[in-house]
Amino acid sequence: MKKLVSILVVLAMTFALVACGSSASTKLTMGTGGTSGTYYGYGGVLGQYIKNKAGIDVTVVSTDGSKANIQGIDAGDYQLGTVQSDVMAYAWEGTRSFAEDGAVDTFRVVAGLYAEAVQLITMDPEIKTVADLAGKSVSIGAPGSGVYFNAIDVLTAAGLTEDDIQAQYQSFADSTDALKDGKIDAAFIVAGAPTPAITELCTTNDAYLVPIDGEIAETLMASCPFYTTYNIPAGTYEGQTEDVTTVTVKATLIVDEKVSEEDVYKLTAAIFDNIDAITAENAKGAELSIENATSGMTAPFHAGAAKYFAEKGVNVATE
Repeated sequence: MKKLVSILVVLAMTFALVACGSSASTKLTMGTGGTSGTYYGYGGVLGQYIKNKAGIDVTVVSTDGSKANIQGIDAGDYQLGTVQSDVMAYAWEGTRSFAEDGAVDTFRVVAGLYAEAVQLITMDPEIKTVADLAGKSVSIGAPGSGVYFNAIDVLTAAGLTEDDIQAQYQSFADSTDALKDGKIDAAFIVAGAPTPAITELCTTNDAYLVPIDGEIAETLMASCPFYTTYNIPAGTYEGQTEDVTTVTVKATLIVDEKVSEEDVYKLTAAIFDNIDAITAENAKGAELSIENATSGMTAPFHAGAAKYFAEKGVNVATE
């Protein structure tokens, strides 16, 4: 009898240790963006805090951005991803870049993170407005990407079409290299400002931002309500002596719907309970807030994130 009791005790302890080990060794892969964009660097900071504060091991990987991250979660390759709020809407509704493949509903929102500015960068002194892009060689992002649709939206608001420019379809890094080499005249880059690729370009070259404001911005926001206006402060980039007004969407953290409520609750807390520390490591942390995290979302939140925000007095939709 004593031997049986001992065996049962050992088994119970073994199962307990296995269970504890399982919880402590949760492993998640986060899809971000190109290494020269904001997603990758900021994702690395968030992953660090999720690991250190929530005990969840996050591997941050460079990807092709929003659409790739949503598709990666759907395929089971990633469990977390940073995406543009507009691309997230396309995926949930099965429109635009997701019209051919159909809607994706295997992800849930964790939180809105920061404003992603639509930045039009050039070294051509003849380009002062969006209208001046007519006939120019312009990088508008990969076909079907978030940047691509942002660029098309802006061009349309300015009365231009894709055929009115010499369209090039390049990544952030390729766009800045092409600008330096004189192969293109301008490029659309959609990311939190300051964006590393633009910082490097403005530091070593006479590059500047073209405003997206006035009637163009008003027309754009009237047709696409997920855009808002945004000022990129003077001094954000080398040689930028004045504020530059543009439009923005929102960088959003999403998660595989199958990740447990407990883990998503813990990772949400790891981010929003450590805003000051995160800000000290990446300036975009200053835009973290409960209000920003929970507003303007077009897809449902994960139950774990909803639990955290409810404790802060904000209820969000999970269906």
